[in-house]
Amino acid sequence: MGGISVSAEYLFCVSAEEYRFGMCRNIRTLHNFEPAATSDEVHAAALQYVRKIAGTTKPSQANVEAFDFAVEEIAHTTQHLLDALVTNAPPKNREIEAEKRRARFAARTG
Repeated sequence: MGGISVSAEYLFCVSAEEYRFGMCRNIRTLHNFEPAATSDEVHAAALQYVRKIAGTTKPSQANVEAFDFAVEEIAHTTQHLLDALVTNAPPKNREIEAEKRRARFAARTG
């Protein structure tokens, strides 16, 4: 699977520091972009999902194994889903979609 590497900051519209140590409000759509989502993007979405479900950004020592296993399983399943999805719609442009998100955010926050 090819593609560009996208930072968490670009993917989730937060600083890299906030991404590493906090939870984000939204997991972004990964389907139907050109170039296709990278494995790093899929893993980042899986990590965010597990953080949200677990209610923690960092599991306790007793839960690290379960947490990490869940992230890997969800990333694996997500990749299968992305590979299987089909659409007739033209691929979306990452930069245009990011600009739309920024505009919606600016409109909400003034």
